Amino acid sequence: MSPLVIPYPDIDPVLIAIGPFAIRWYALAYVAGLVFAWWLARRIVVQPPVVMKPQQVDDFLFYAALGVILGGRLGYVLFYKPAFYLANPEKIFTVWEGGMSFHGGLLGVTAAVLWYAWRHKIELFAFADVIAIATPIGLMLGRIANFINGELWGRPSDVAWAMIFPRDPLQVPRHPSQLYQAFLEGALLFAIVVVLWRVFGLRRRPGLICGVMWGGYGLARMTGELWREPDAHLGYLLGGWLTMGMLLSLPLVAFGAWLIVRALRRPPAATAA
Repeated sequence: MSPLVIPYPDIDPVLIAIGPFAIRWYALAYVAGLVFAWWLARRIVVQPPVVMKPQQVDDFLFYAALGVILGGRLGYVLFYKPAFYLANPEKIFTVWEGGMSFHGGLLGVTAAVLWYAWRHKIELFAFADVIAIATPIGLMLGRIANFINGELWGRPSDVAWAMIFPRDPLQVPRHPSQLYQAFLEGALLFAIVVVLWRVFGLRRRPGLICGVMWGGYGLARMTGELWREPDAHLGYLLGGWLTMGMLLSLPLVAFGAWLIVRALRRPPAATAA
């Protein structure tokens, strides 16, 4: 073993197990992310300009969770292993075996936001901003859960903080890229959208915060992919440098840029409800 390798903190992916019932860190990350998003959204929606009632946030939580789970699973099926699931359709429902896509989950939540805003006559882009602010912490928790599970590890490296992951068949030192992504996609992105919201008052330009989140996540994901090992069954795409995560993030950057430009071209919203 290289002297630069630090021990991987082998944490049991199962937090609590009682007979056949088990609570996994990964599932807990989803729950904690949704609960935090719900708590933060309730606080934000009553700030001027008022978007909706806190009780409506309570109602929306169910649809958000549905969008995350269904969208995340279908995204993984369609984006990452379509041939496998076409041949084994019964496996689509075995969520406990792993396989969720953030890009799919984002589309699922977007569909929920579109439907809920239309159904309850809520200003769409202001509502989307609220959801965008509440999203990055869930991403951070999900990446930390990936690290605890010892999955989605980084590329081989000789950096001083390289680790050997127990489930890695090659058993070589690698970047702990899950932690890089937890910082970039989670902590850093959350700090950016909160500062834009609170310090610069960009809440008055509906859609801008959402654009920063979409574009910011796309850039953070593509940056993190530089250190992350690509999926073994996909490898590198288009000449050996592009990964599926990068490819799926390009439209997010483009759409985020469009949202930002659109918001800046419109007059600010009134501060009163």
